[in-house]
Amino acid sequence: MSGPAAQQIPHIWHRPTGQVEDPFAWLREKSNPATIEYLQAENAHAAEWFGERADQVEQLFTEIKSRVQETDMSPPVHHRGWWYVTRTEDEKAYPIHCRGRTEQDASAQVLLDQNLEAEGHEYFDLGVFELSPDHQFAAWSADINGDEHYTMRIRDLNSGEDLADEIPNTTWAGAAWSRDGAYLLYVTADEQERPYKVWRHQVGSPVTSDVCIFTESDERFFLGIGTTRSDEWILIHAGSKTSAEQWLIPADQPLADPVCVRPRAENLEYELDHWGDQFVILTNLDALDFQVMTAPLDAPDQWSKLIPHVAGQRITGVEPFAHHLVIHRWVAAQPEITIMERTGETWKIPVMDEPHDVGPGPNPDWESRTLRIAYQSLTRPATVADVDLDTHAQRIVKTTPTPNVDLSAYRSERIWVTADDGVQIPVDLMSHRDTNGPAPVVLYGYGAYETSLPPWFSVARLSLIDRGVIWALAHPRGGGELGRSWYQQGKLLNKATTFTDMIAVGEHLIASGICRPDGLAVRGGSAGGLLVGACVTMRPDLWTAAVAEVPFVDIVTTMSDPTLPLTVTEWEEWGDPRAEPYASYMLSYSPYDNTVPAAYPAIYITAGLNDPRVSYHEPAKWIAQLRHVRTNDAPLLMRCEMGAGHGGPSGRYESWRDEARVLTFLVDVLSSQQ
Repeated sequence: MSGPAAQQIPHIWHRPTGQVEDPFAWLREKSNPATIEYLQAENAHAAEWFGERADQVEQLFTEIKSRVQETDMSPPVHHRGWWYVTRTEDEKAYPIHCRGRTEQDASAQVLLDQNLEAEGHEYFDLGVFELSPDHQFAAWSADINGDEHYTMRIRDLNSGEDLADEIPNTTWAGAAWSRDGAYLLYVTADEQERPYKVWRHQVGSPVTSDVCIFTESDERFFLGIGTTRSDEWILIHAGSKTSAEQWLIPADQPLADPVCVRPRAENLEYELDHWGDQFVILTNLDALDFQVMTAPLDAPDQWSKLIPHVAGQRITGVEPFAHHLVIHRWVAAQPEITIMERTGETWKIPVMDEPHDVGPGPNPDWESRTLRIAYQSLTRPATVADVDLDTHAQRIVKTTPTPNVDLSAYRSERIWVTADDGVQIPVDLMSHRDTNGPAPVVLYGYGAYETSLPPWFSVARLSLIDRGVIWALAHPRGGGELGRSWYQQGKLLNKATTFTDMIAVGEHLIASGICRPDGLAVRGGSAGGLLVGACVTMRPDLWTAAVAEVPFVDIVTTMSDPTLPLTVTEWEEWGDPRAEPYASYMLSYSPYDNTVPAAYPAIYITAGLNDPRVSYHEPAKWIAQLRHVRTNDAPLLMRCEMGAGHGGPSGRYESWRDEARVLTFLVDVLSSQQ
């Protein structure tokens, strides 16, 4: 099964590093019938490979499905006289949003059944679902192509019918209601898919009469919109990768002009929320890992220190309530929640001893003295608990059911791996209690955008663990798990550190006897797909298998073209390769540019034809180049979703089947080496 060979057409890129031949550049032409034919040929090749293993795919899909309680309901959440839930039903792919007047009757009234809205569409993604202040209306939006263009509608929750108002081509950047529910604010994007305009829509009026109230002209900045937790203010957030600016509109004065909180400045980031008689601001002003400050309502630019900066303890969020603040931070590669009372007293909410994720759950009631939290780990399913802030007592409200699973059969732990420069890299491991190394290992990573990746529970992962595979979650530099400096050490001209960290982890897993020398797989998606691609091209001998999901692998070409979606905004993360020193540095690790003759591991690549974040042509070009130059015949597969985007197929059953294919690939390749 050699796979399809893409046509080679001469093309030259003119770069500061010199001319570069790219015979697969033509795959960027989405309208070219030959492009679609090639993607379909790759899909047919992958379908043939998986077809020969159809029983394995079906078995894994059945295992995943058997561990899910398909008819289920979220814990009810109280808000302004209503109890809200989201529920699922057997054989239905999407959630159903409901409410009732009592906690016991919370599912009585169906507000939005995503299954009905998804009928007739190959893809469906719910964007916003925003209740009006009086809970009479809900603004909701949907993307049916995977291109992240959402059509927004307004539903009358009493009748269950949508109003005539229909707003096309809105973004994922939020929505906000005025206090009286008469106006709805939303965001649209420019040709590069950058959210850049805020519009005001009067309910019941033609969309053609909507008023643009804010335009962001700086191509580095994205816009977002929402309301403060108190619902007193509408917030417009303008942010780049390195700086931010916020604007305020009183929610009861929707026709007022936005007022700037503090003008943007290079490398100044801040977020603002309302805390009764003052504003609270989370900012990196004189604080690498951020601090919390306050400001008077009539002088929001006059900031005073409230919670000081602590080096290495990255504060990532602050949620104000009437009588307290909820602070979310990362300490020693572990998220935690701290409560600060109005008196200044602070205390940490204890959760678990093993590496875990924890964060605030839905807490819409401003006056509440009960905080809902959610936590999980590699071995514990998602758990919702209510914390009494007066007694500090915790009550588990719900643990996600996992039928047909003996959770006591699994274990997790954290190890620390020494990188090339002596820095310690945290790695979380999960295995079956009957599995001892050396064993096959699937190593997962991301390492970009200061994104901190906490351990999460997965019923699909159990299919690997039950087959004697160890799962490892690496936290390389470029993420934010150990503070802002951890991020800075893995971006721009330090980006290659992310990849060498990951390689060091892989080498350690083998050297320490955890992993079989011929049983190491690497997996990641998007920027994590770049991580996979760089690891594979830097050390093709280290890996037995690789899964690169919607991988960002043609980084020099993409970042050299400001007409492509998101390119300009990404320069602050990766650099601008149109000039040195970034031209040479990015070229040194770009997977596509460094795919040279070698014996590569078995590789499974995914793509989405409508993906606006990582265009389909990056993985398509990469697999074409791999096929052209590789010196071995390990499985090399690509599956492009022809009706979806960055997140892959929608609907839980299709997502489970998609994951079953990934697991089939890993199980097949890793078991064949035994």
